[in-house]
Amino acid sequence: MTNERTAGSDRARDELFSAVYEGRDDTVVALLRSGVPAEATDRDGQSALYAAAVSDEPGAVRVLLAAGADPERASGADGGDLPLCGAACGGHTEVVVTLLAAGARPDRREAYGFTALAWAVGQGHADTVEALLAHGADPDLPGPGGGARDGEPPLVTAARRGSPSTVRALLRHGAGAREEALAEARRWTAPEAVEHELHAELLPVAGGGGGGG
Repeated sequence: MTNERTAGSDRARDELFSAVYEGRDDTVVALLRSGVPAEATDRDGQSALYAAAVSDEPGAVRVLLAAGADPERASGADGGDLPLCGAACGGHTEVVVTLLAAGARPDRREAYGFTALAWAVGQGHADTVEALLAHGADPDLPGPGGGARDGEPPLVTAARRGSPSTVRALLRHGAGAREEALAEARRWTAPEAVEHELHAELLPVAGGGGGGG
């Protein structure tokens, strides 16, 4: 009897993950009501909420949160993957906003020191960057350490990537390291628009002079 219950539980869990990946929100609801836990994990230790977050399934995310899933719970084989970071990496802004509204901390670091903002900036997801900043993410919190770019400010990362919209979002929220970011934009073959955005911000600070800047 115990083996039968275990097999049935495993099948229900697998069905939950299939429903999440396929966007079958009604099935997710039915499975949760039948007793499948909202904190269910797959064979790799990945939570259902994380699976919904990285798959850009905001409906499933809301259902799982309403059923008691913890928006801050890390998952994965090493327990280092955060739902907010997974959603931010993919530019899934609606999911990001839903998780933040449920209590996910915008500046929490996952494995290897990444924050949701670091992922979104690095991938050039300007809308997601804006959402994170609007919910209190620190625009100057350095990215993950290690290597030549240890602790790099988000604005510098955005300048290197050549994403004017991401640069604008960070500047609107008071990001620092502007001189460093401008130098980075000039060093790389970034679009002139990035240099223009940063230069326009720095001219008033420098007094508008036409010196060596």
